[in-house]
Amino acid sequence: MYLYNSATHKKEEFQTHTPGHVEMYTCGPTVYHFAHIGNLRSYIMEDVLEKFLRYDGYEVNRVMNITDVGHLASDADTGEDKMLKGAKREHKSVMEIAKFYTDAFFNDCEKLNIKRPDVVEPATNCIEDYIRIVSGLIEKGYAYLAGGNVYFDSSKLDRYYVFNDHDEEDLAVGVREGVEEDSNKRNKNDFVLWFTKSKFEDQALKWDSPWGVGYPGWHIECTGISLKHNGEYLDLHCGGIDNAFPHHTNEIAQSESYLGHPWCKQWFHVHHLNTNSGKMSKSKGEFLTVSLLEEKGYDPLAYRFFCLQSHYRKGLVFSWENLDNAAGAYQKLIAKIAAIDPKDGVVDEDLLGEYQMKFRQQVGNDLNTSMGVTALYDALKAKTNGATKLAILNSFDQVLSLSLLEKAEKVRKEQAAQKSQSAGGYTVTGEGDPAVDALVLARGEAKKAKNFAEADRIRDELKAMGIEVTDVPGGASWKRV
Repeated sequence: MYLYNSATHKKEEFQTHTPGHVEMYTCGPTVYHFAHIGNLRSYIMEDVLEKFLRYDGYEVNRVMNITDVGHLASDADTGEDKMLKGAKREHKSVMEIAKFYTDAFFNDCEKLNIKRPDVVEPATNCIEDYIRIVSGLIEKGYAYLAGGNVYFDSSKLDRYYVFNDHDEEDLAVGVREGVEEDSNKRNKNDFVLWFTKSKFEDQALKWDSPWGVGYPGWHIECTGISLKHNGEYLDLHCGGIDNAFPHHTNEIAQSESYLGHPWCKQWFHVHHLNTNSGKMSKSKGEFLTVSLLEEKGYDPLAYRFFCLQSHYRKGLVFSWENLDNAAGAYQKLIAKIAAIDPKDGVVDEDLLGEYQMKFRQQVGNDLNTSMGVTALYDALKAKTNGATKLAILNSFDQVLSLSLLEKAEKVRKEQAAQKSQSAGGYTVTGEGDPAVDALVLARGEAKKAKNFAEADRIRDELKAMGIEVTDVPGGASWKRV
């Protein structure tokens, strides 16, 4: 497998500290509001990456934080805490806000077939871990106290700007909102490891520390949670491109200074979802959420399909027209799969293996999901039987997670039910099994033709299958007993 590494600025063969095992960390949401679909693009691509690693034979331990304290509005060290902002907006406590929007986030993930990470850790659970790391950084001379806060001293590093090939907009995250100068900092790149009450007198969440009552900075949270659950060597760190600076830059600075050795080999950044007016955000334009897509009649998986058609390192332009095109293509794909007869032949294991190998090569080239989608259409055109085609599609969908076979089966059942109900005005209702519908219909036709022996034979066959049939005016209904 080859992945582009944001830290080295080139595509590299993916390697891990422990062969066959991946320690993976993904920056989770700040749970002060609903996630918009731009945020969720990153989580979709990270989900595909994790599933592809497992498909490729790796054992994966994926960790995600939930930021419920310490993330300030500017993404740097200024502005209001986002959690406090959410609590004020809705007249609730910070913890009430955190629980509500954490649940909402994972509800959206479920609709998008995003697997829940192996470990999900709220930042507020690990205060002692942050205090230990900050204390260690002070002891090693990498941090200092000023104005009641603890700062990381960036002048101690040989190299601070790790992701220096990013666009100026990405590097300017911390100054987008007119950041005021922090007179406590010795250097412009220094950042806060621990805030005390000198920052916000009304901070809702605060804890005792060796430096006074306060709370952790945003950046120290991910270091603490990753060290706790991934260990000292991280193989793969993921996040949106806007996290590269300052957040991920600061994570590297504090983690490697604390550990005394290189920390993370591979950095994976997903680029922005844009609208025609620029980068999507919660503060401008229409607030696009999964719920809004559903209200407008879209299947959330049509949005996942839309994301998979583009490369994660390219900006993706969202418009309703583009989503309409993706939704139409997704429905046509399901219709084509529904037309395949699952009982047509037996699976050709050799051909299945050939397609799986090709899929690994294609998607394993820097997570090329558009080639993964192309592979679905190639499988549909394969010169083989229906059972093999469905096995190939099912294999690919372990990674792409578009629920292709489940949705195709639902279409088949709906079509079979429509056929049954339209046959001579005889209506069959049941639990959505086309094979049973067909037998019940055949029994009805036999009765209509006064072939009672055949009707009794079919009734006995259904009974042996655990099916109970009840005659009703104009047809029959059935259920499993």
